Amino acid sequence: MLDDRIGFIGAGKMGSAIIKGILGAGLVERNQLAASDPVEALGKALVEETGVRFMQDNAGLVEASDIVILAVKPQVMDGMLRDLAGAPLGDRLWVSIAAGVPLDRIEGLLPEGTRAVRVMPNTPCLVGQAASAYAGGRCAGPEDLDKVGEIFSSVGLAVSVDEHHLDAVTALSGSGPAYVFLFIESLTAGGVQMGLSRDVALKLALQTVYGSAVMAREAKEHLAELRDAVTSPAGTTAAGLFALEQGAFRATVMEAVVQAKERSEALGRGED
Repeated sequence: MLDDRIGFIGAGKMGSAIIKGILGAGLVERNQLAASDPVEALGKALVEETGVRFMQDNAGLVEASDIVILAVKPQVMDGMLRDLAGAPLGDRLWVSIAAGVPLDRIEGLLPEGTRAVRVMPNTPCLVGQAASAYAGGRCAGPEDLDKVGEIFSSVGLAVSVDEHHLDAVTALSGSGPAYVFLFIESLTAGGVQMGLSRDVALKLALQTVYGSAVMAREAKEHLAELRDAVTSPAGTTAAGLFALEQGAFRATVMEAVVQAKERSEALGRGED
């Protein structure tokens, strides 16, 4: 467990998901967590679901926290940090989960010597299965990185990377759940097209994706070997894979990651 008081600026989907994950993992006591948000309805919903303290004053939240997690949209990060100017910010660890916002931008809006860490989590943290990557700023020490790793490991997998890789992480695992959900939708729709009920098709599609992911994670073989093991010559799988190749499935997924990375870089430059 951690002894630190953790405050979340932002009680939206990602902030609340991480709070629920931390509580579910037993990493801290409920009274060590607090959140703030300009939307009072979000705060009330979070309080009802988790029982953590809610504050509408960001400066008050910072003062009451040892670790401040910035769970806000990239477009509002600068304004939110500027609003804290003049507040007693003290010696706190700042953790940003805002996609595309570089550490030097965050550090430039906070007092000199601020310890900051940037994290890219994804939405499966809500079910304790996040894939997160984190990188430290100029003044963040090994202990700071260990704490961030512990926090985000409590809601799934967390890996340390160099900051210049975080835009790629954003594009792959940050946006990746949406790609996977679309794939599951498509598998389900294919089953329905072939006469299965939607309920049965969805159950089979979900278990197929889940089972394949577990198998891939645990197997020693390369993914191509696993794929070949399912693909008999002139069989059904070979026919299906041929259709995917005709539709440029692999190239399309790769292009999705590339374009998402470019958008993450644009957000980092402050573009809307």
